[in-house]
Amino acid sequence: KKIENQTNRQVTYSKRRNGLFKKAHELTVLCDAKVSIVMVSSTQKLHEYISPSTTTKQVFDQYQKAVGVDLWNTHYEKTQEHLKKLKEVNRNLRKEIRQRMGECLNDLGYEQMVDLIENMDKSISLIRERKYKVIGNQIETSKKKVRNAEEVHRKNLLEFDAARQEDPHYGLVENEADFNSVLGFPGGGPRIITLRLPPNHHHPHHSLHSGSGTS
Repeated sequence: KKIENQTNRQVTYSKRRNGLFKKAHELTVLCDAKVSIVMVSSTQKLHEYISPSTTTKQVFDQYQKAVGVDLWNTHYEKTQEHLKKLKEVNRNLRKEIRQRMGECLNDLGYEQMVDLIENMDKSISLIRERKYKVIGNQIETSKKKVRNAEEVHRKNLLEFDAARQEDPHYGLVENEADFNSVLGFPGGGPRIITLRLPPNHHHPHHSLHSGSGTS
């Protein structure tokens, strides 16, 4: 009866496996036998024992010779059959791609040509739909950037007008900071920032017009 408890089952498996391998080693030493044991646990772990005087392949070869079967050829034949099917699928796919490019059309009948045109029309519709979606997303992104720029510009004008009304010495300077890059635009350019001058500070521009200055 199967041991239901997983831990107990693993412990029992380990003990019995070691005992089995010990018996196999005794057969190898005492009886000069060639022993090969392959075990796979319930957790899919592989354990094996092979007599030091041989290999697993040699034991399998002797088994095939004794019972008259060829395991390797059977496996090779199945692999070759699978490979043949994969090559056929690959060949058909390549031909279909060439037909979609306008090549290899001589072997197609009228119905096949109609089916090809319908399939290509569907593909073109999907591509066109995706293109319009990408363009729409780009337009929305650009509109958001423009709205952000206009909002910042509007706030700057309001702040500037309010500051000029409060302080007549409030002036303008140009800053080399990249204003557009802050908003996400690729181009650069100066931005207008506010500069508050002390009331008793003489602006250089006024000095030039009044003729004052040191020689």
